[in-house]
Amino acid sequence: MKASELRKLSTKELESKLKELKAELFNLRFQLAVNQLENPMRISAVKKDIARVKTILTQNEINVRADA
Repeated sequence: MKASELRKLSTKELESKLKELKAELFNLRFQLAVNQLENPMRISAVKKDIARVKTILTQNEINVRADA
């Protein structure tokens, strides 16, 4: 998912997306452990998406604090 798409989402939606991505990462790691993972590159992609969401959440927090 692109950062520009994530910036359009609200804070609640971003937090929901973060939960989904963490659950997906857990499932991918579990599949890796039992040798059923078809695309190992998906793990790094999900990690990067998690980092993007966290970065945007932090930026939103900073913007809210600066406006106050």
